[in-house]
Amino acid sequence: MNHKFPAVESSGTIAAVPRWFKRVKTVCLLLLASLVLSGCVQYDVGVRFKSPQQGEIVQHIQVGERLRSLSDATVRQWLSTIEQRSRQVGGRVLRRSAQDLMVRIPFSNGADLEAKFNQFFGPATEARGTATPDLPDIESHLSLSRSNLLLLERNRLAYDLDLRSLGVSSNGTVILSPTELVDLEFRLEAPWGARTTRESIAATRQGQQLVWQLTPGEVNHLEAVFWMPNPLGIGTVAIVLLVIGGQALKPRSQPASVSQNASP
Repeated sequence: MNHKFPAVESSGTIAAVPRWFKRVKTVCLLLLASLVLSGCVQYDVGVRFKSPQQGEIVQHIQVGERLRSLSDATVRQWLSTIEQRSRQVGGRVLRRSAQDLMVRIPFSNGADLEAKFNQFFGPATEARGTATPDLPDIESHLSLSRSNLLLLERNRLAYDLDLRSLGVSSNGTVILSPTELVDLEFRLEAPWGARTTRESIAATRQGQQLVWQLTPGEVNHLEAVFWMPNPLGIGTVAIVLLVIGGQALKPRSQPASVSQNASP
């Protein structure tokens, strides 16, 4: 007996099936990743000014159990790399748990802040022995400019962070920004508060802090202006006032001394 199979209506239908299947497969994989790895990494970076000559860089990383169970070796290598790099710039490390890390790096002025921040968050190199090959490279640069106005000091902080390597892309186009996978924040705290500029992405205010929610898969540009007292200017004014006060008191003391010398 000869079995006859149904004839294919058109060759275009057969060609469309693989393309349709690939699209569904890609969408399913992305949805699965976002569900399984949701909220895996909490990554906070902050710059805290206590005074013009004192402050600290604060980094807090908390890795979720789901991500740690999927790639425990990579996570341990990553956290170990952060510990090594923090010690290179004089930082202190507090390990709250196997997946919770707090780093504090003190700085003494604006130039010290720039040098330590850019060294700590710059790309790792093999020569230092701190490279993490399984993680994408992220370009980061912070700058701080100051202008003195006698008693006050105007500071302008700019921070550029390229997070395009964290985007899930297809043919060069970002089709999923993994905000569900990584929660990234940058915080700036100054004694008198701060305000963003027009060039900066939006931020929220929490007391004396400005908080930016960073977006993976994009280039993030942050700018803020804040004021602080100028110790040099205040010291100069105090010296001038002391000199003026001394000059004002000097003529009053002279007649008294003269009359005492003239009396028999």
